[in-house]
This record gives sequence, C-alpha cells and structure tokens, in this order.
Amino acid sequence: MDRPKKKVVLRAVNSMSSLSTSVKENGGKGMRAVNSLTSISELDDSDLLALLVDRPRVKLERKNSYEEKSFSELSLYDGWETPTFSISDSFDPHPMVSKAWEALFRSQVYFRGQPVGTIAAYDHASEEVLNYDQVFVRDFVPSALAFLMNGEPDIVKNFLLKTLQIQGHEKKIDRFKLGDGAMPASFKVLHNPIKKTDSIIADFGESAIGRVAPVDSGFWWIILLRAYTKSTGDHSLAERPECQKGMRLILSLCLSEGFDTFPTLLCADGCSMIDRRMGVYGYPIEIQALFFMALQSARSMLKEDAEGKEFMDKIQKRLHAMSFHMRSYFWLDFQQLNDIYRYKTEEYSHTAVNKFNVIPDSIPDWVFDFMPLQGGYFVGNVSPARMDFRWFALGNCIAILSSLATPEQSMAIMDLIEARWDELVGEMPLKICYPALESHEWRIVTGCDPKNTRWSYHNGGSWPVLLWLLTAASIKTGRPQIARRAIDLAEARLLKDGWPEYYDGKSGRFIGKQARKFQTWSIAGYLVAKMMMEDPTHVGMISMEEEKHMKPVLNRSFSWC
Repeated sequence: MDRPKKKVVLRAVNSMSSLSTSVKENGGKGMRAVNSLTSISELDDSDLLALLVDRPRVKLERKNSYEEKSFSELSLYDGWETPTFSISDSFDPHPMVSKAWEALFRSQVYFRGQPVGTIAAYDHASEEVLNYDQVFVRDFVPSALAFLMNGEPDIVKNFLLKTLQIQGHEKKIDRFKLGDGAMPASFKVLHNPIKKTDSIIADFGESAIGRVAPVDSGFWWIILLRAYTKSTGDHSLAERPECQKGMRLILSLCLSEGFDTFPTLLCADGCSMIDRRMGVYGYPIEIQALFFMALQSARSMLKEDAEGKEFMDKIQKRLHAMSFHMRSYFWLDFQQLNDIYRYKTEEYSHTAVNKFNVIPDSIPDWVFDFMPLQGGYFVGNVSPARMDFRWFALGNCIAILSSLATPEQSMAIMDLIEARWDELVGEMPLKICYPALESHEWRIVTGCDPKNTRWSYHNGGSWPVLLWLLTAASIKTGRPQIARRAIDLAEARLLKDGWPEYYDGKSGRFIGKQARKFQTWSIAGYLVAKMMMEDPTHVGMISMEEEKHMKPVLNRSFSWC
C-alpha cells in the first residue's frame, strides 16, 4: 500500500518543482509562456496541430486585455490570424493554481508503477468512501486535459490503453450481457502488499445507483483519444489495431439500425453525468451532443481500410441527419417558443408542423419569463408528445464545441447565459440544469430522491467542473469575458471551501449538503479553464469546426440581429 503513495508524492514534488522552474524561466509570469495564438475558427486540424507543436513566439502587447478584443479584431502574423492580446491576470498565477496542482497530483492512481488516472475525490473528512476512490471515465477527462496542457501526456496514454483493455472484459449485469463496445463507468486499482501485485475491478453499471450502464463513457473515451492526438501530435496511438477496434466497437453499439425513426440516440435515465433518475430518459441533450462530437472525433482517426470505410459512411450519414434534427427540433428561442405556443395538435401526414404532437398547454410557465428576446438554447429532450424545456449546461456547451450548434446558435446560447446570469451562474458556476424540479413534480420525476432535492446535486445544483466547458465555449465564440467573470467567482470560494463537488441553493451559495471535498474534477476543471484563458489554442484539443456540407436550410429563428 505504501509504494504507490510514495510514487504519487514524489511525482507531485517533481512536477511542482518543474512548475516552479517554469515560472522562474518566464519571469514569474505564469506556468507557461504565452505564445502566438490563432483564431480557432480559422484553423483546420493540420494547421492547429502544427501551431500547437511548433508555436512561433511573439512579443505580446499589453495595451488591451483579452476581454477588450473580439476574434474579428485580431491582427495577422506569419499568415495566421493571430491575436496580440494578453489576458489581464493570467501572467501572475492566482495562489489557487499551485494548490490545485498539488491536489491534482495527489489524486493520481498507479497500476504497476504507472499512473493510470485520478480518483474521483480525496476527501479526508468523509467517513464513507463509497465509490469516490475509483477512477471514473467521465471524471478523468478534465484531469486528462490539464495534464495534456501541462505537457504530461503519459498518464493520459496509460488511461486510454487501460480502459481499452477493460472494454474487452466480459460485461454482465444480473446474468444479462452488455454490448462488446460498452466502456466502464469506473475502475478501482487494488494493491496486494504481500504478493506485491496490482489488480483492477471495473464497474459497468452493476454497482451504480439504479444499475444503469454509462452511455457517455465510450464517447468521452473517443473524444479524449482525439484530444491526446491533437495535443501530442502522436498519431501512432490512435492507429494501433486495438484502438481502431475499440472505436469501432463503441460505434457499432450506437450506429446500429433498428426501429427508431430519429437519428438521435435513445437512452435510459442515469446514463450520463446526471446518473440518477431525473427525467432525462429518451433523447437527452447531453448524450446527443457527446454522440455528435464522438462521431466527428472517430471520423478523424479511423483508418480508411475495409472495416473503417464502412463506419466512415455510417458516420457521415448520421452526422448529417443529426445536425438537421437537433438544429431544427431541439432548438428553442423566443420566436420558436411563440410558434410552439400556437401549435395545433393531432396533425397527420408530411405537412404537419407540430411533428412530435407537443401539446401547447404542456409548456411550463417559467419558460415564458426565462426566454429573452435575444438568446436561445437546445432543450433537454424531444420525443413524441414531450418536450423537456429545461436548460442543461453540459449539452449546450458541447453543442458549441462540437459545432452541433451553428455559429449563430452558439452566439445565441452565450447571449442567454449573459441575459440569465443570475439564474444559470449565480454565485458559483455553473448550474447543471435549470430550473429545479420541486414539490409534486420532484416526487414524480425523481421518485422522491433525497439527494436530488430542489437546487441540489443534479436537480439545479452548481458544479464547478463545468467551468472548463463554459470557458472553452466562451473562447470559441470570441466572448472570453464571460469565462473571466465565471473564473473570478470560482476563485473567490473554491479553495477556501475545499474544492467541493457541487453547491446548493438557487444561486449556488451553499456547499452541497452531501458534496465531497477535494473533488478532483472540480480541481481539474479550474486548472483547465485557467490554462485555456492563458493560451486559447488549447481549445483546439476539444473544439471542432462546422462543415459547410452539413449546413441545412432551417426554417427557424435563431434570435440574432
């Protein structure tokens, strides 16, 4: 038991020493020197990769802050559209940064002497460990991005390969076998100090609340593989036969043809970050956005051999259908809300306007006051006679980063966040969903879940980990002032409060009643947000651009001037 702990401490000390050296070399002005930056919207994959690997160094002007310039105002350098701005305070790291790195290194998990992930939480005060001492696939993503941005890709590579090996394990829940492509929700490393051996126990949902297998784990794995490839320039990992097979197995689960008439992916409640009963069964926005992003990521890495070519054709067809479906039927703004309000029901044939037979009387009262004249978002769910009007943070941010949202829709989402700042951000970024379910609706939808009471946990709670997604979306849309404002809120409390898992209350004022302290993805999410603000080219690891041939003609308002 002592050996891995010593290695973690040693790695943390060495890494912090490197951090100190880097700060000294840069004149005490941040962990890394800020180099030439390029507008994300102007780069293709090869250009961005070249920029990340071999960035030209320029002397930055400090006359105007990052917040004061839009991407369209940036000057040209060496043929690229390169900003000459600075971020006002990123050159002098906040005291939280070093503390965050110490905590992140301490959370590393080792398997046979090699780091393979980070535990979910390192809470000394909690008497119940539960499964917070495990490595969760979705939880590790922000940690992985932080390590990649800090030039430490080995732990990410080890994680990708280890979870790929676990994918090959037999997966049974109550004598029922899961699909071959299913990725684990989490895994735990067991150390035997007597035999001096390490072993892994994986959870595919058989130990989860409600016994639901994760749908998002496979998507995050593919997205992280692309992020690793773009960050390191190492294509050999994605080209390995086992990685190619792993991607195909994941995709085969999701691209299979059946009875569903929608291009979106049908899912159970609890299959994603919201892993408890919250009424997000059907076609939740989070899963659709991640599915869309994973398809794009896989398409950029699959080999065009006999097996890969078949999947490439399926991916292209699904992407085209999904982009039309999501942009048309999941999108809501003031004009579209007014159209739904006037819908006729019981329409038949191809001429029907109300294609899903949504009853106008089912529109909740809150959405009429919530919707600004300018701004919009992708609703939580759409299915027959059902439209979940709730706003979900992760799905909308991923929609921006994956270009599932058009540029106009992306700007409208950011408009909404600014217009409804108090509701969606409040005193601690960021609300996982809005609004909370209350009273009778809470009893029916959540099954009286005592952890998901109103404005707590998944039911309108505020999750600091979402800060990195908001930051990435803000940078991509050329509105980093939104991220700056959110980061300032986080820096006022996160360290002092002990890096909680989530916050409670309508404005996120209180530490969650059952929130773990030293929650690793709260720590990593903050670091990723800070590094993205320091060097916006990092967004290229997780951002994708819209393809012209996937732009459908939409008869929808997007709430822009």
